[in-house]
Amino acid sequence: MKEKEYFVQREVLDEIRLDEVAQKGTWSVKPTLGERVKESLRCSGPRLKHILLSWIPVLGWLPRYSFRENAIGDLISGCSVGIMHLPQGMAYALLASLRPVFGLYTSLYPVLVYFIFGTSRHISIGTFAVISIMIGSVTERLAPDSNFIVNGTNGTEIVNLDERDAYRVQIACSLTVLAGIFQILLGVVRFGFVVTYLSEPLVRGYTTGSACHVCVSQLKYLFGVAPSRFTGPLSLIYTLVDLCKLLPQTKLPELVVSLVALSVLIVVKEVNACYRQKLPLPIPIELIVIIAATIITHFCGLTDKYYIDVVGEIPSGLKAPRAPDATLFSKVLGDAFAVAIVGYAINISLGKTFALKHGYKVDSNQELVALGLSNTVGGFFQCYSVTSSLSRSLVQESTGGKTQVAGLISSIIVLITVLKIGSLFEDLPKAVLSTIVFVNLKGMFKQFMDVPSLWKTNKVDLLVWLVTFTSTILLNLDLGLAVSIGFSMLTVIFRTQLPHYSILGNVPGTDLYLDTEKYKEAKEIPGIKIFRSSTTIYYTNAEMYLEVLQEKSGIEIGKLLTAKKKQQAKQKRKQEKEKKKAKKEEKKQKKAVKHLPNGTFSLKESEINKRKVSEETNGQRQGNGVAANGLSKGRVNWAYQPDTTISESDSDTGCHGDDSITQVSHHSDEEKGKASGSGTHSIILDISTTSFVDSVTVKTLKNIFRDFGEVDLEIYLAGCQACVVEQLETAGFFSESIPKSRLFVTVHDAVLHILNKLGQKDFMLDMSCNTQM
Repeated sequence: MKEKEYFVQREVLDEIRLDEVAQKGTWSVKPTLGERVKESLRCSGPRLKHILLSWIPVLGWLPRYSFRENAIGDLISGCSVGIMHLPQGMAYALLASLRPVFGLYTSLYPVLVYFIFGTSRHISIGTFAVISIMIGSVTERLAPDSNFIVNGTNGTEIVNLDERDAYRVQIACSLTVLAGIFQILLGVVRFGFVVTYLSEPLVRGYTTGSACHVCVSQLKYLFGVAPSRFTGPLSLIYTLVDLCKLLPQTKLPELVVSLVALSVLIVVKEVNACYRQKLPLPIPIELIVIIAATIITHFCGLTDKYYIDVVGEIPSGLKAPRAPDATLFSKVLGDAFAVAIVGYAINISLGKTFALKHGYKVDSNQELVALGLSNTVGGFFQCYSVTSSLSRSLVQESTGGKTQVAGLISSIIVLITVLKIGSLFEDLPKAVLSTIVFVNLKGMFKQFMDVPSLWKTNKVDLLVWLVTFTSTILLNLDLGLAVSIGFSMLTVIFRTQLPHYSILGNVPGTDLYLDTEKYKEAKEIPGIKIFRSSTTIYYTNAEMYLEVLQEKSGIEIGKLLTAKKKQQAKQKRKQEKEKKKAKKEEKKQKKAVKHLPNGTFSLKESEINKRKVSEETNGQRQGNGVAANGLSKGRVNWAYQPDTTISESDSDTGCHGDDSITQVSHHSDEEKGKASGSGTHSIILDISTTSFVDSVTVKTLKNIFRDFGEVDLEIYLAGCQACVVEQLETAGFFSESIPKSRLFVTVHDAVLHILNKLGQKDFMLDMSCNTQM
């Protein structure tokens, strides 16, 4: 197959010539601030409609809802998700240290709010394990059992459960409303991009660590023990140690119930996964297990016989809205912000995944507003914070759900349960709910497979994952998240501070310039160093940029400048010595003339004239940068014989000093511009990777032009983006010493300009030949 080729013939373009050829100009006039404000305040029918549809998306898609295409899929999907809401809502409420009925409330109101304001068609809003455990850590920290101990009838101390649970609900609702307010404010100010600072390895490492917290928190229900409550760093470790100590006190009936339920759930879930293509609906095994466990426990009297811990009272009906306790806001401020960010990160990542798969767009800012409204409104109806659930979202999408009508139908199922049949689940063992939580953590624990995958692909991301996971395990969810974000930011800073620097060489017969260390065919052009950084040059790496430039080019500018200053100082001292010596010689000649007999004056005058000519010749040689070989001593006037020891010594010293200066500073026409014998006469800085310049960058580039110019090295810039050129102009970078003619469109343009300037026609013809690809 013949290789593809392209041929380009054009003139060498520097920045000045580019502006002329491309006719640079301001073609679009940006509106002023006043005009933008006036435009934003202008009210019109289409503008009002656009604003309304952007803030309330349901008005855009619901009137166009196609019953023929979507109704059946949404109905089946809604029923499936609604059935999942029941066990998960009750189970995850236990994670939040709340009664199961509040999990049902959380599966009802926020879903209705998201139906109106959300932009994703497939995610299922409601309870989620990670958010539930974050809420639970706050409720148990601010309302521990020790605060509600009362004296019993026999002098024993018991916990007032009703008072404790009521206060925990207040804490959860206050935290939820505050988190919702944070999300709404971030969405209104269009701050949806904040989630981009939570990289995928960070989110996955955090959710994996959170899954470990969830798992440990549910072990007490599986074994029927009551470990002490620990808070703060290392609380997970302390809880595990306490659980191990309590294992001899395990309640066998609860352990048997847990193992049976766990076995059934795992087996049927695997069947659902293996035959998901053939099954019209996944088997609702969670609901089946809940119903079966409740019936067995109730009719067999397991509660009375074996003291199995059950859900207890589930009140029927809905609660009236209630304002949260604002006095708690100051106590949960940091936790609320963490819940807001984590909930949104999980929500938007799932939403964008399904949007990409099905070809529609999710508005990140509107998602913030929708999630914030779901939390804020839900907080008034005694719900705790929500986000999207991976397991329910997958069911909603895989069973044919096309719109959020599926979410509306699932809410109706939850509503019926709360109003009519919720009380039937009062004899449900808590151990069964714990097994449901365990099984639903399977997807999170699979994320441990990220470790070998990241080891092969990106070790920095692996480090972020490991640090996030470890800090979440050891420092708890709130501090762990803060440490994880901080470490993730540091990796970004270190990456920009430690970029890859390279010297580029030309691939013969092309206009390509590649890293000479990576590509064997990339050859350096004699006398020209082409230097490139892999990232933007700014204040954090500007100093390193200059250091590596000297290292890679082999030109130590500091030593060269020092040598030049020494040379100039020696030259100055030598000239002063020559002047002093000339004056001494002149005085000697004058004295000699006075003591000479008559008739010899003309001879000595001739000798003086010869010496003057010699001195002038030496002065001219010094002006041309060539070291003198010492003063011409001529003939000695033996009529006057002073002590010449000192002057001769000075003369000899001057000769040796001149030789050393000659070695440092002498440049013949062929070596003019070469630095310290390295053969380099020009340096091209490829700044095509630079996307912006700050004041430090401008100063660094100016210093490069100044310092390298002082040692006869020509500096050129290449590949500068238009926005960066404008920033350089604004910063006053260009001047008489740094004209725009030093800035070229490409590296190849700069190379051809240098070769043409040096008159290397033959080499330039080879470089500028037709380019083959």
